Order: sequence, then structure tokens, then C-alpha cells
Amino acid sequence: MQDLSAVGFVLAGGQSSRMGQDKATLPFAGRPLIAHALSALREAGFSASIAGARSDLRSFAPVIQDAKPGRGPLSGICAALAATAARHSVFVSVDLPLLPAALLRFLLHHARIAESAITVCSVNGFAHTFPVVIGRAALPVLETELAAGRLGCFAAFQAAATALGQPVSVVPVELLVQAGQIEHPACLPVARWFLNVNTPEDLERASGYVSIA
Repeated sequence: MQDLSAVGFVLAGGQSSRMGQDKATLPFAGRPLIAHALSALREAGFSASIAGARSDLRSFAPVIQDAKPGRGPLSGICAALAATAARHSVFVSVDLPLLPAALLRFLLHHARIAESAITVCSVNGFAHTFPVVIGRAALPVLETELAAGRLGCFAAFQAAATALGQPVSVVPVELLVQAGQIEHPACLPVARWFLNVNTPEDLERASGYVSIA
């Protein structure tokens, strides 16, 4: 069942300089990377759109256009948040094809229970920027950071949380797995879920993980 109070967005506006071509349409396990990211959101129960696309991806999902492209993922996040009235938005990057839908569902659940404006996850104590659940109340601060030229996403998330009187909520993923609250459908260890596909070598490595599983 689709969750109408939360929406999902795939950030697909990166330069893909290390890959040498637009990552979104690269084949991975028989489908383009963008299709994997959209499927994870939809499987988690969210409507799914694309934010900050550099190429024409409208055949995959609705695209939220960035009025001033080229400023990085924070700009796509602000454009997406401004385009929805949903209380929470779940953002994933197009280059994380091994993320399970169960993690996205749990992050939203945690964000609601904790009433947090910014919810991310960590592995071995390291907090990852994506995936992230953002409450719509964070939009004004994120827009201020963007307008000031402070384009780092995690720093902007921290600024938004602080302005709203709360810390960034960080969920330790390995503890969720140990407690049996989430699992990977291919039984991959947690560290592999967050493999960023930035280079051809990364793509080959991620493909190997799937084939082994």
C-alpha cells in the first residue's frame, strides 16, 4: 500500500565525471541504475519521482526540474521538497543500487517516531548522507544554505536540524540487522549496501556482489 504522507525521490543530477557517462542509465543486473533506485522506493511503499536529472529520464518516472541545475544534490533536494506537500520525503541517490527497501521503510518509521526533521543511517559509526528522510519543515533552512553557496548536503542537514532545535537523527544499521528488524533480500552484509557506484570498477564490483548472492 502506498504511503500518501511520504514521497520518494531519486537524486540523479550528478556530473558522473568518474564514470565517463551518465550513471542513471547504466545497466546493472539487467536494468538501468535509475530503475533500481525507483524500485526500492516503490517497494518501500512510496510514490517515486526523479530530482535533478541531467538527461531525459521521464520514461522512468516523473521528473522534478531544478530551476538552477549544476549546484549539486542539495539543489535537487530543495526543488523536490518545494514540489511536494508531503510531510516527509525520502531521498536516495542513483548510485546506491544495493540498498534494500526495508531500510527505507524503517528510516521513515524512525523519523515519525522520533519526530525528527533529518534522519540518516550509519554503519560502524560513520553517518551516511544518503538515504535520508527529510521533514518538510527543514526546507527553508536548506534553501538558505543553498542560496548562501553552502552546497554540502550533510552540513545543510545539520544546519536544518539545529535550526529546528534537534540533532540529526542517526540510525545504526548494523544494530537493526542484528536485532532482526531489517534484512537484505540477497543476504548481503551491511557494508555492501552503501557501495557508491562512481566508477566502472565500482559497477563491476557491485555486479559481482549480486551475482555471488
